[in-house]
Amino acid sequence: MPPRARSAWFRTLGLLLLILAAATVLGLLGGQLFPVLTATALGIVAWHYWRLRKVLIRLTARQRLTPSDSDGVWNELDRLLYRTQGEMRGRKRRLMEMLRAYRAAAAALPDAIIVVERNSQRIQWFNEAGTRLLGLRYPDDIGASLVQRLQPMPLAHWMAAGRNAEPLETWSPLNPGATLSLRLIPYSENLWLMVARDVSRLLQLEQMRRDFVANVSHELRTPLTVIHGYLDMLDPEEQPDWAPMLSEMQRQSQRMTQLVEDLLTLSRLESQDQLQAEEHVSMPSMLNTLRREAAALSQGRHQIEIDDSAHVDLVGSGKELHSAFSNLVSNAVRYTPAGGRIEIAWRPDPAGGAALQVTDSGYGIPASHLPRITERFYRVSTSRSRESGGTGLGLAIVKHVLQLHEARLEISSEVGQGSTFSCHFGAAWTRPNDAPAHAGPPAHVHS
Repeated sequence: MPPRARSAWFRTLGLLLLILAAATVLGLLGGQLFPVLTATALGIVAWHYWRLRKVLIRLTARQRLTPSDSDGVWNELDRLLYRTQGEMRGRKRRLMEMLRAYRAAAAALPDAIIVVERNSQRIQWFNEAGTRLLGLRYPDDIGASLVQRLQPMPLAHWMAAGRNAEPLETWSPLNPGATLSLRLIPYSENLWLMVARDVSRLLQLEQMRRDFVANVSHELRTPLTVIHGYLDMLDPEEQPDWAPMLSEMQRQSQRMTQLVEDLLTLSRLESQDQLQAEEHVSMPSMLNTLRREAAALSQGRHQIEIDDSAHVDLVGSGKELHSAFSNLVSNAVRYTPAGGRIEIAWRPDPAGGAALQVTDSGYGIPASHLPRITERFYRVSTSRSRESGGTGLGLAIVKHVLQLHEARLEISSEVGQGSTFSCHFGAAWTRPNDAPAHAGPPAHVHS
């Protein structure tokens, strides 16, 4: 107990004892001790109840009265209440200022912020951008169903995914020509946060970039064809001194031609939202083709093995799938030293479906590079990539081909131990093939 409160308590207790002592003396002098003590005690109790009633009325009415300077426990209680009320009002004022600052910050955001109740999916609050981007009206839409209010936007199935909902790109209800990117963020047990951002300008710039790359790549085809034609007309035997230069020119022109073709392939893949046509892709034939390509590129410098234990085929674009698988195989050959081992395996996926895995015993990839390795032109080792003839676009092509087939690419690698690139296809993209199943170990083909 604080010293001031302890002092007030003792003063009040001393005053009560003094009153009772005076009542005792008066009772003895008058010969009415018990009645006088009783009346005094009742008076003391009544006075305390009257002070208690004043405190309750004050708290109920939320009054903040300045306490008197008198001593005593009730006056000390008044001072403590006065101080506590002042501190609470100060905290409330600071909280209100913080809340106004947060609301002003949320209102100033260019993205629409909507607070949604989890179970009912009703709107609890939204900022000014919610009106500008989504057409929500305050206060009419507070408490309204978000899915119904934003029809015909496809939100019902998307919001049903909850925490697993991926970012959704859809049209704006106010401007069908605009594109919104929606994200659903659970931030409490009962409330979700939906963030809507206008990405129309970003998509336009991305399309301009794609068109530029595609147009430049297409225009480069003609001059490269002319250069190839003139280089083929030059015979190194007629000019022996020019032989090294002609060989290097031919090698670099071929590398540029491959770069142009990869850029055109990547631009075409990026412009597709779905496969143009689906066909039954025979995986045994695909594996044989990949083995022949790997053997031709390896020139006998590597041990190449084929493992087909999935015994299923794929549904999709045979041309695109071959392009993706061939990129993985050629990378494995390029980045594996002579005498190394390369395995091309088509195996069942434990999660369902099947996976094509290309494993090598090459240099390996540091873990810090793995998150960015599928970006276009990203290289782990620039000098090694150029020496091997790589364009830096192979894995970007692989990623886009797999996205069109709703598949995913997983990469595991350890420096000095090699790498494994796995293309995982869902069960919906596989079909049984006519290859006979066997219970023995997978067959291997060596080259």
